[in-house]
Amino acid sequence: MDLPDQPDEASRAERARDASAVRPQKREMPDPDERGRAYEATRVHASADATEQGSYWDKVPRFGQMWAEHERRWPERQPAAEPEGSADPAGTYRSRGGFKLDPERHAETIGAIGRMRETEPPISADMQAVEKENTCGGWLAGFDRRIKGDDRLKEKVAEQAAAEPDKSSSAILRKIPDALRFTCCFEPDNYAGGYYDIKARLEGAGHEMYRSTNHWADPEYKGINTRWITQQGQRFEVQFHTPESFHAKEILTHKAYERIRDTTTSRPELRELHAFQRELSAWIQVPDGAPDIPDFKKKGF
Repeated sequence: MDLPDQPDEASRAERARDASAVRPQKREMPDPDERGRAYEATRVHASADATEQGSYWDKVPRFGQMWAEHERRWPERQPAAEPEGSADPAGTYRSRGGFKLDPERHAETIGAIGRMRETEPPISADMQAVEKENTCGGWLAGFDRRIKGDDRLKEKVAEQAAAEPDKSSSAILRKIPDALRFTCCFEPDNYAGGYYDIKARLEGAGHEMYRSTNHWADPEYKGINTRWITQQGQRFEVQFHTPESFHAKEILTHKAYERIRDTTTSRPELRELHAFQRELSAWIQVPDGAPDIPDFKKKGF
């Protein structure tokens, strides 16, 4: 399913850029036995390394190497070519997962996305206000990626429309919880207090939280994801992260997550992807009080 603009946070942005794994040249995939031996060697090395002292940031270069090795052994698959003679009519949208919007539905969806974008400025203004006013040193991370991309929104509409063909694209978009998404970052010592500070300020601005899911006990993902709704009915998401958990999500595990949600990913690769996420998440510092923040779900949502 996104870095602070304060001068003293520049080092975090630099870490994020430096940790990005460079995609290696594609090569012929090794045989299964070779893949198994290579993965086992990586796993043993990771387990031995985990006994050493160090921080998450100390391990970032190794995590990058692990992902580069994964991509070498599991090259990214190219979409299958459309069979000859099966070209869709002009204006058709087809998602990577095979879901389809016919030209009329596609045009409707484009218009609905435009109207949804019109609801963003006042929400963003409220988020910038809580960034400025919060008393726990929190900042907005990834603010420039607060609106989900058009292709991903079309994909979500196509998937839902296949299940509910009578529902309009606007109605589907209104219920996508993270079409608009924001991330609040706090240093670990201020994390729990920061969560409650931001929650109170957003409620004071008239927004209603209808779900909060605490993932700090999750072995593969760390953070808290909350969902909100404005008085006008527009939904948006606010995630709560530390610099480590945000970096892990945004830089190191994003591609793994995309492959996990790809229905064409093989079971052997899925096992390695989940193992990679567990290894990385084990190094993220859990802030005091974070696991005690309760989950919440409003009835009817």
